[in-house]
Amino acid sequence: MKLAILAYGNKKLTVDCEPIEKNTAELGALIDSMWETMEGAYGCGLAAPQIGEVKQLFVVDSIVMYENAEDDEREANFVEGDMGMRETFINARIIGKSDETWDELEGCLSIPDIFKRVTRPWSITIEYLDRDFNPHTKTFYGTSARIIQHEYDHTRGVLFTDRLSTFTKKLIAAKLNKIMKGKVFTDYKMKP
Repeated sequence: MKLAILAYGNKKLTVDCEPIEKNTAELGALIDSMWETMEGAYGCGLAAPQIGEVKQLFVVDSIVMYENAEDDEREANFVEGDMGMRETFINARIIGKSDETWDELEGCLSIPDIFKRVTRPWSITIEYLDRDFNPHTKTFYGTSARIIQHEYDHTRGVLFTDRLSTFTKKLIAAKLNKIMKGKVFTDYKMKP
C-alpha cells in the first residue's frame, strides 16, 4: 500500500528512532508498503520516519541509480563490479567510514525539488538486520554508500539539509518554508 510521505517540517523527521524487536507486529507489511511508496515516488531510498514510523528501518535501491546513470557517472560513482544493490536495513549501525569523501547532489522525497551538494564518506561499513532478521556486516561504496548514509541519517533525526552550510540554508529557506506550508507539487502523496 502506498503511504503518504511526511513533508519537511514534520517533527517525526527529527526524532532519533527506536530499534525494532524481532516479533514486531505487521513488520513485513510495513516493509512492503515502504518499498511500494518509494517506488511510486520514483525514489532510491526511504526511511520509516518519512512515513510516520519512528523505527530504525529503511530501504535502499541503488540499482535504479546505476541503470539510469550515464557511463561516465557509473565509472565515477560505482566501484568496478558494483551494479547497485536493493536491501532492507533494520537496526542499522555504521561502524566504519572511509577518510576519502566526495561531494554529490542529494535530494529527498520529504524535501521535494531541492537538490544540494553534500559531502559524505566514499565508503562505509554497516551492521544491520535484513527483513528476515538475518545479521549482516557489509561495506558499501559510492552511490550505494551515499544513499545508505542519507537514509541512516533519517533514522537518527538528521536531514540532508542539516548537513548544508548556513549560507546554503539561507538560500533555500523560502523553498523550505513553502514545503512546510504544503505549497509544493509532487506526483506522490505528501503529508505535513
